[in-house]
Amino acid sequence: MNLKSINLKAIAFLGMLFFSFITIAQVTIDDEDNLLKESDFSPEILKATKMTQDGRLKIDGVAAVVGDYLVLESDISKAYIDMKNQQIGEITYCDVAETILENKLFAHHAVQDSLPFNPSRVESFTDQQIDQFVRQVGSMDKLLEFYKIDSESELRDQLNEINTQRMLAEEMQGSIVDEVEITPEETRDFFEAIPEDEIPLINDEVELAQIIVRPEVGEKEEQAVIDKLNSYRDDVVAGGSFATKAVLYSEDRGSRSQGGKITLTREDNFVKEFKDAAFSLQEGEVSKPFETEFGWHILTVEKIRGQQVDVRHILLYPEISSEAIQKAKDEIELVRKKIVDGEVDFKEAAREVSDEMETRESGGQLINNATGDRRFELTKIDPTLYDQVIDLKENEVSQVIKDSEPRTAKIFFKVITVTKKIPEHIAEFSKDYTKIRELALQQKKLREIKEWKAEKVIDTYVKINGDYKACEFAKSWIKQ
Repeated sequence: MNLKSINLKAIAFLGMLFFSFITIAQVTIDDEDNLLKESDFSPEILKATKMTQDGRLKIDGVAAVVGDYLVLESDISKAYIDMKNQQIGEITYCDVAETILENKLFAHHAVQDSLPFNPSRVESFTDQQIDQFVRQVGSMDKLLEFYKIDSESELRDQLNEINTQRMLAEEMQGSIVDEVEITPEETRDFFEAIPEDEIPLINDEVELAQIIVRPEVGEKEEQAVIDKLNSYRDDVVAGGSFATKAVLYSEDRGSRSQGGKITLTREDNFVKEFKDAAFSLQEGEVSKPFETEFGWHILTVEKIRGQQVDVRHILLYPEISSEAIQKAKDEIELVRKKIVDGEVDFKEAAREVSDEMETRESGGQLINNATGDRRFELTKIDPTLYDQVIDLKENEVSQVIKDSEPRTAKIFFKVITVTKKIPEHIAEFSKDYTKIRELALQQKKLREIKEWKAEKVIDTYVKINGDYKACEFAKSWIKQ
């Protein structure tokens, strides 16, 4: 029972699926010899098939079938190589096969249970993946050559297919553990059950606070954006293509390549102003320019489907003048000087001048979204943030840092302080309760998922072939 190692392999395997092109096909298979009676085949599957004398197809290298999903030997081989390249612990083919089969099981039942699923999330994630891959290898041509794929559209289709299955599996797992909670008594029982020589080691941690000052957008720059959006709107109302304008002009990197298209429901995690616009228009209507924390938008409703709506939008950011940038820098430089000189407390300064509403009232205190508390493990924080705080002493204020928003690329300035340093230590129940509670909750959720899998394997069509029948996990998957 170790804080560092529990479920590490499972987490690593989820990452693996980002990099492996896993063939997905709906199939109906005989209980013998991998014979397919009726199927919709991809070209990849057809290349690996042979026709039997009675006219049925036989697939070479089928490792397993789970529900409506097929797993080829090549799926497991590719995933195994990817995991080895990532150098994440000792991995066997059986480990990889088990993880892939589990994800097929989750995805299959997500479809069977008709769990809510937003296709626009898949497309947006695929766009981000492709952008990341292209940056890593240098160009789209090199990326296509690396994966031996003929076109960007084919690459996008394959990634969309993989990401759809992955997100379906995530939705299913989320629904299984959505209502799982942990009590203080269960947390204590969990901690006390850990052998003394296995009590986890807590790495160095810090608590952080920051003050952010953003350059102000001038009225002239803001009006220029509104005027530009109004001109786009007039062209669309007169018969122009909204999608084309989104591709050409929108600054939303996530939706631009799809002509600004987004599918959403009222429950999706979009800012209020955007959802208000999306659900207040009729099909074909185009909104007037409206502002959100991300910039200025216009939006049109393409299709209303019950509680779901397809929209297209164009996002523009007002330009920031060099004078406004310098003014913001001068302001935060002055604030830092007053804090360092002892004229004002960091918390008081944050409450007075910080432009970050989420942390302003708490005196700039940052919250770790992963854990819900104030502590950040130094080895796990963002590398950029790590570089900014690693050399700071407790209550020391950093130099002014120029930064930018990841989504909007808007420039801002900040200063950071380490409000508390927690050195590496053996976990203590009272001092590390939040972290121990999260670990206990994680174990309880894993137990729920394990019980769900054991139940669903019984009433799901599962066929495991060849050497994979000898894997330890297969004993609980193969029906006797």
